[in-house]
Amino acid sequence: MEWNLYAQLMEEYDSSLTYDGIDGERLASRLHAISKIGLTPDGGSQRPGFYKEEKQAKDLVKQWMSEAGLTITEDGAGNVFGRLEGKQPGLPAVLSGSHVDSVPNGGHFDGPLGVLSSLEVVEAWNERGYQPERSYEVVIFSDEEGARFNNGLTGSRAMTGEVDREIQEGLVDQNDVSFGEALKEVGLSSEGFFNAKRNLDEVSHFVEVHIEQGKILEQKNLPAGIVSGIAGPSWLEITFEGTAGHAGNTPMTERRDPLVAAGEFVSNIHYLPKEVSRTAVATVGKLNVQPNGANVIAGKVHLIVDIRDIYEDTRDQLVELVTQQADRIADKYGVTMEGKQILKVAPVPIAPKYTDLLQHTFNNLGMDSHLLPSGAGHDALIVGHQIPVSMLFVRSKDGISHTPEEWSSLNDCVQTVHVLKRYIETHINQ
Repeated sequence: MEWNLYAQLMEEYDSSLTYDGIDGERLASRLHAISKIGLTPDGGSQRPGFYKEEKQAKDLVKQWMSEAGLTITEDGAGNVFGRLEGKQPGLPAVLSGSHVDSVPNGGHFDGPLGVLSSLEVVEAWNERGYQPERSYEVVIFSDEEGARFNNGLTGSRAMTGEVDREIQEGLVDQNDVSFGEALKEVGLSSEGFFNAKRNLDEVSHFVEVHIEQGKILEQKNLPAGIVSGIAGPSWLEITFEGTAGHAGNTPMTERRDPLVAAGEFVSNIHYLPKEVSRTAVATVGKLNVQPNGANVIAGKVHLIVDIRDIYEDTRDQLVELVTQQADRIADKYGVTMEGKQILKVAPVPIAPKYTDLLQHTFNNLGMDSHLLPSGAGHDALIVGHQIPVSMLFVRSKDGISHTPEEWSSLNDCVQTVHVLKRYIETHINQ
């Protein structure tokens, strides 16, 4: 059967949602066109950052930007900006967009929906003959997912200057291709990349539309929601070390088993986040046991704890609680514990001023609103370290993301574009 995302999207579309210049059929057609770039046999998306497929998707959107009358520029990181000049071009501009790269065999909404939603706002303005007060830029950030080099949010980090040159230049993909070589493959250069930092005085606000990648909006039966903050991850690498031994010949009373300690530690972590915040989470998803033999008492266990919250103080409180828990359990079982922080990214709470304005926008459109945190990182997280940001989530079917089954209905997508357009016109463009 021939792939046709457009037909799937249009099957249940309510055409009454096409109004005020926003066209659901156009949005569906463009989502379909991008979905064909890097299409996998499973019906998924294969457009890792800094591969030709990501560049092809950018080039396609650049064509649509040009047809919409936007002035297109591209920085040294491959970030694309389509600019609509405002009535007062000297004022800092409003930016909106996302990314078009994907994880391996991912979905068709994560990233492209945000880019095309921002472009749809321009199309609507063109139809109405509307010119914003401030200039408006549709942005495509490079390599948000980080699938090739396990180091994402690359374009937004380059634009804001949050790049460690030594670390970035040292990155190598699974085929031993260096980061610098990968840049050359898509017509970029290392020098250009490390000089991509933008003067952020030119930007007043960034708004990102993204799929939720969770189940809250579906449970609330809402097409869209308002992000209250974007969690910043803190990763702790914990090592429990004891004494390896024979599983049959070592009495239980004489064991110093780090895996027993690790097991209790992992179980107890589940209960710690609620002690600091309703939005905090902690996860152990990676664990390595040495020597990992069926008849051998473990000698050492390495694990990583991923700790997140949208507030830095409570996130850091949770880091401390987790560390204390590891110390206590190590003492209990007579093993040693070593912990070190290997990643720390500041979270970005969305200012109440903007979430309140978004709630007013929802209400004015006759839509119910709901605030929810983002546990996942997005380009808005990086940009939000420097300038004010807002974020809208679109309902995700079954909360599924990063797989070919990822789905958001066209009705939900178009309703979110209406919110984005009205929000920018009414509140952010002033």
